[in-house]
Amino acid sequence: MAGLFSSMFTTGNKVINLDSQSFEEQFKNDNNAVLIDVRTKAENTDERIPNSKLIDIMDPQFNEKIEALDKSKSYFLYCRSGNRSYHAGRAMVNKGFEKVYNLADGIIGWHGEVESGY
Repeated sequence: MAGLFSSMFTTGNKVINLDSQSFEEQFKNDNNAVLIDVRTKAENTDERIPNSKLIDIMDPQFNEKIEALDKSKSYFLYCRSGNRSYHAGRAMVNKGFEKVYNLADGIIGWHGEVESGY
């Protein structure tokens, strides 16, 4: 539990957990932001935050896909409850990404716009 709290209040080489409002505000105010859904394709099709890119953490090529991303950008990750996206964020931080944000309560705690069935 201490790791969770320390990640909320530090920057640099940590995943930063944000609540729904902070996540949405920071994403919208960051011109270098990329929104990533780390859930499965089925979950993403059912409901997603608009303009998010799907990179399924369970995909065997997940590591290769994140390695190909631009490390100078800010990454905002989400999943259903915040657990998978936190772990995906840790993997990104371990690969040298410096600006990684996690939607702490996942899409179930999201208060912003969603789209579905596309």
